[in-house]
Amino acid sequence: MTETMTRKAFCGALLSGTVVLLVQGCGGGGSYSVGPGPMGLPVSGCSDAIAANHGHTLIVARTDLDSLVDKTYNIQGAATHNHTLTLTVAQLGMLKAGIAVTATTSTTELHSHAVTVTCV
Repeated sequence: MTETMTRKAFCGALLSGTVVLLVQGCGGGGSYSVGPGPMGLPVSGCSDAIAANHGHTLIVARTDLDSLVDKTYNIQGAATHNHTLTLTVAQLGMLKAGIAVTATTSTTELHSHAVTVTCV
């Protein structure tokens, strides 16, 4: 199976130095298919929607889907400020099972974002 990946997602994977699920967030959702990822390692496809997005990006490490503790992510991306997003163990398990999850970021500069993530 071939892989389709955006330039932003590829650069994020390249710069992170780890195998990751790339969930991009630039003005809506982005997605790519399951197949070999950077350096030939398998990457699961994910898509997201960050409400009222203005440059934020979420990257979830593939190993996080098996986490036994809640995970908190910084989603600053190209935005001028950061938000954090916490995914609970239950939500990470739902993502692993292919069930969409919606969570709300921290409030920064008087606003927050609803983030919906789906992984296949």
